[in-house]
Amino acid sequence: MHNTQQQPVVLITGSAKRLGRAMITTLHQQGYRVIIHCHHSRAEADSLARGLNQQREQSAMVLQADLTDATAIPHLAQQAIRCFGRLDALVNNASSFYPTPVSSATTAQWRDLFGSNVQAPFFLSQALAPELAKHNGVIVNMVDIHADKPLAQHSIYCMAKAALLMMTKALAKELAPAIRVNGIAPGAILWPPEQSVTLQEQDKAAILAQIPMQQLGTPDDIAKTLLFLVQSPYITGQIIAVDGGRSLGNTAKA
Repeated sequence: MHNTQQQPVVLITGSAKRLGRAMITTLHQQGYRVIIHCHHSRAEADSLARGLNQQREQSAMVLQADLTDATAIPHLAQQAIRCFGRLDALVNNASSFYPTPVSSATTAQWRDLFGSNVQAPFFLSQALAPELAKHNGVIVNMVDIHADKPLAQHSIYCMAKAALLMMTKALAKELAPAIRVNGIAPGAILWPPEQSVTLQEQDKAAILAQIPMQQLGTPDDIAKTLLFLVQSPYITGQIIAVDGGRSLGNTAKA
């Protein structure tokens, strides 16, 4: 393929599994060269890259870094640009998520939740902005419907996502017109992985009862929204809730 260097490049943090994996796969199908970032999930990241490179040679690479280590961010940014010699899109998807009851929350949890959800997206955006600006690039932050409406027992996580929401709007103003910055706020897409708090069936039913669409979304719903945002050159500073209407509040019909 002679125009390889013209193919756009995207870096998606935390993209070895779950929503990140779906977004990587969708953009790859649309002709993007993809940079899969992981921390602990190297085996899954390498497997995903192998499969994508079998579909299209030299179209996927893997970078590993701990995003809560502030000193790792500049190096990750440099590596990302070196992967394919350009960068057109940054998706800040990696995120820690777990309960932090006020009675037992720790400064270590604060550092982890703010580090992954706010500090890393900000400084990665800062480091990559000069390269993104060369290509009228886009940054997409994975926010959360709970940035607006708090989730019980998750105050630090919700605070961090609220900061990410404001960062999205603030950087959209500051980085315009060269770079667009938008956010996606997923609702209930996937139940938490097994190592998280185990949801009982009645808990799942209670969550579904809060969703007007009466069902979970899918990772594909998030990936399609990302594709829309990277392909929409006049949209910036917006947060799109992909939540089946859950953020509308009480769903009682009566």
